[in-house]
Amino acid sequence: MNEIDEAQGRRWRLVLGSAGEAGLGGGGLGNADDQAMDRALGALYDSGGRGGQGRRSGGLGGSAPQVSRWLGDIRRYFPSTVVEVMQRDAVERLNLTELLLEPELLEAVEPDVHLVGTLLSLNRVMPESTKATARMVVEKVVKEIERRIAAQTVAAVGGALNRAARVSRPKLRDIDWDRTIRKNLANYLPEHRTVVPERLVGYGRKAQAVKRDVVLAIDQSGSMASSVVYASVFGAVLASMRSLRTSLVVFDTAVVDLTEKLSDPVEVLFGTQLGGGTDINRAIAYSQSLITRPADSLFVLISDLYEGGVRAEMLRRIRAMKEAGVQVVVLLALSDEGAPAYDRDNAAALTALGVPAFACTPDKFPDLLAVALDRGDIGAWAHTALRGQP
Repeated sequence: MNEIDEAQGRRWRLVLGSAGEAGLGGGGLGNADDQAMDRALGALYDSGGRGGQGRRSGGLGGSAPQVSRWLGDIRRYFPSTVVEVMQRDAVERLNLTELLLEPELLEAVEPDVHLVGTLLSLNRVMPESTKATARMVVEKVVKEIERRIAAQTVAAVGGALNRAARVSRPKLRDIDWDRTIRKNLANYLPEHRTVVPERLVGYGRKAQAVKRDVVLAIDQSGSMASSVVYASVFGAVLASMRSLRTSLVVFDTAVVDLTEKLSDPVEVLFGTQLGGGTDINRAIAYSQSLITRPADSLFVLISDLYEGGVRAEMLRRIRAMKEAGVQVVVLLALSDEGAPAYDRDNAAALTALGVPAFACTPDKFPDLLAVALDRGDIGAWAHTALRGQP
C-alpha cells in the first residue's frame, strides 16, 4: 500500500473491526493508539468481537470504574464531536443511565446538550450526592450555549426593536437625518444639489421601556430535551433585555411558569421535568392569560405537536391569538439534531391558519426572532433561511 492507501485502510479497519482485516490485507492495526481506539469502539459496538454473529451489544458491563476508564479513553483518542456521539450511544445502547447518577462518572463525561437532557430526565430520582456534580455539568453546557448565541441574539433582537420604534412623522429634534437621507436618495434634485425628502425617519421614543412582550411555551416531553435546553438559554438572554417583557412556561399535562427563574437558566432547567404526556391546549390557554397587548406580543410555541389534550381547542386558541394581532411562531424543534418527528396533521392545520410550523437551529433562531418582532413574513423567511436544513 502507498501512504494514502495505508491511511484509508486504517480508517476502514477501525470502522469494520477485526472482520475487515482479511479484506484489507490482513495486516491488522500495528499502532498502539490505533489498537486502543479499536478496543474503545469494540466495547461499545461489538458483541463477542466486532463482526461476530448475532445481536450487536456493548461490552462495558455494569462496572463504574470500567466505564470511567472507557470515557477517559474515548476523550483521549477521539475529537469532542465523536466523543459526544459515542457517549450518547453508550447511554442508549448499554443502559448506563443509572451510572450517570454517580458523581465520579459524571466528572469523566464530556458535557453536551444531550447529556444535559438525560440528567434533567433523572432530576427527580437523582441522589443529593450527585446533584452538585450534575449542576456543574449543566452549568458548563449552558455557559457554552450562552457564549455561542447571546451576542447574536441581542444584536438581532435589538435591531428589530429599533426599527419598530422609528416613527414616520417625527418632530424636528427626533429626525434621524442619516437614515432619512438614505431613504430619499431617489429624490435628489441635481439642479438644486439637494434631496427633497418624501418620508422622514425618526428615532423612537425611549420613554416606553418595554416595547414587546415575548411568551415562550416549551413542550417538555422526552423527545424535546435538546429544544428545552436551548429554549431555556434563549429565554434567559431575552429576559436580560429591558426592552422586552419575557415569560417562559414549560408544559407536559401540566403547565409550570418559570419566568421568575429566568435570571439563571440553570435554575430554569432544573425546574423542568422531561417526559410524560402533553397538553398543548392547556399551555396555550395559560399563555393567552399572559398576553395583555396582543399587537405588541410574540408567542413562540416549541413542540412536536403530538397533542394529548383537545386538538380542536388548541387550533381555535391559535386562531384567536393570531386574529387578535399576536405574532405566532411554532417550532417543531429548536436544536441541531436534524429533521424532528412531529404530528404532520397538526402542523398542516396550523399552516392552513397562516402559522407555518418548522424546525429551527439555535444559530438561526436570533434571526427568526428579529423577523417575528419586526412583524415580517415568517413563512417566507423560513423558506429562504432554512433551505437545505433537514
